[in-house]
Amino acid sequence: MKASSLSFFAAVIAVLVGMSWGIVMAISQDHSAMPAHAHLNLLGWVSLFLFGIFYRLHPALDVTRTALMQVCVWAIGTVSLTVGVAMLHAGNKGGEPFAGIGSFVLLADMLLFGWLVVRYELRGGLRGVAIMTPAE
Repeated sequence: MKASSLSFFAAVIAVLVGMSWGIVMAISQDHSAMPAHAHLNLLGWVSLFLFGIFYRLHPALDVTRTALMQVCVWAIGTVSLTVGVAMLHAGNKGGEPFAGIGSFVLLADMLLFGWLVVRYELRGGLRGVAIMTPAE
């Protein structure tokens, strides 16, 4: 699977969960989980979709294991942070480790993504990577 495909798939799952959660908050008129909802939408929907666009625009990078791993780690970190923030805003201090670990996982993963971008650009688009395309 390509990193972009996984990223788009995970982004759609995140936005569907985020939108459903927002509707539940509106119906119940309890917006106490709004910070967690916002984290899920920004980190899950927006960030993952932007990663997907970047990888789709750079096919040589899109097929690397490192890019695929970066997307997987981002999705896991987003879930951890969102759960932790939701727990904290519900008054459960047990959410602190989830939020803390998720935050550091996301920071490390953004550093990985930044490294991939810089390395890719400095190498002129990974010219040495073979890309298989369908014959015409």
